[in-house]
Amino acid sequence: MATHSSIEWTDMTWNPVTGCTKVSAGCKNCYAERMAGRLQAMGQPRYARGFTLTLHWDLIDLPYTWSKPRRVFINSMSDLFHPDVPDEFIRAVFETMSNCPAHQFQLLTKRSTRLKHIGPSLPWTLNIWAGVSVENGQAAYRVDDLRGVPAAVRFLSCEPLIGPLDGLDLADIDWVIAGGESGPGARPMSKSWVESLLLQCRSSNVPFFFKQWGGTRKARAGRLLNGKNYDEMPVPRARQSLDSAAAS
Repeated sequence: MATHSSIEWTDMTWNPVTGCTKVSAGCKNCYAERMAGRLQAMGQPRYARGFTLTLHWDLIDLPYTWSKPRRVFINSMSDLFHPDVPDEFIRAVFETMSNCPAHQFQLLTKRSTRLKHIGPSLPWTLNIWAGVSVENGQAAYRVDDLRGVPAAVRFLSCEPLIGPLDGLDLADIDWVIAGGESGPGARPMSKSWVESLLLQCRSSNVPFFFKQWGGTRKARAGRLLNGKNYDEMPVPRARQSLDSAAAS
């Protein structure tokens, strides 16, 4: 199950796992949970169990069928590092990604503790990026967990941004994405929170990507920050940098 994506920083999504459970404040209005409910109601067989975590072993080899290079967001409908996903499954997904160097794979998780634990034993080829969600100050510990992962790109997804993130340590972080929550019950995002992230990125020489203001009508709110689009993308680290991180 892979689909073209309207997410501005990727080309498509690939979901070898579907379903999840809430783990922090950023999960409150989970878009994936809403979408899973709709797909279940439509009779989509992969969502027969709704948002209950489900492993799709038959989708692990799907990237081998893609001929055109693309950026791929892993598990927009789940979290690969959820505690109910076996290590064996994670390693099988990584084997596929490492064997498909034409594509860039963008992994994003809220389970940074597990990522930190298992990460050093996984094959981090140059085309596999690692990211953590950091929605407010209570989730900032995930940045430290990410820092030791030997990925070619380490990135933060500060979306939905529901609180200030002043004073982040962006050492060894390669990219920051920020965005407001959208959909029913969307919580407001302060402009000052976004501007603070931009200034921190500028002082640390980290590319900044502003995804959206969000809200119940996100298209109307748009994605301009002070009249400008921020679509900056990261530069993958050199092989020797990954080797050094893995050894530390």
